[in-house]
Amino acid sequence: MAQGVITKIGREKLCKAHAGDITLPVITQMAFGNGGVDGSGTVIATTGEEVTLRNELLRKNIDSHTFPITTTGRYSVRLGKEELADQNISEMGLFDAEGDLVAYKTFLPKGKDGDMEFIFDMDEIF
Repeated sequence: MAQGVITKIGREKLCKAHAGDITLPVITQMAFGNGGVDGSGTVIATTGEEVTLRNELLRKNIDSHTFPITTTGRYSVRLGKEELADQNISEMGLFDAEGDLVAYKTFLPKGKDGDMEFIFDMDEIF
């Protein structure tokens, strides 16, 4: 079962922004990795304490964002045919303009063939 969470640093920034102490940095990048499962293929539970992906393979700028409902921000990134070809992707994260991991998700491995493009969406739900 997929596991996703807004990280502790993400929650801290939201709290401080709501109080007016900081301006919330924009989410600018999505990262992909293959460290979301253990050696037996079981999805590793998220804790919210993550500050990096377990094994980051690629980080890309966000291509677009939408609001499918008023309390959800959906961030999208397209992986081209050559990007992460022949890799199994099992974790992803959203990074803000300050370089902090603010949302993290683990899931069963998704194999990416070299002749395919993938579009990944990650929702930040409030």
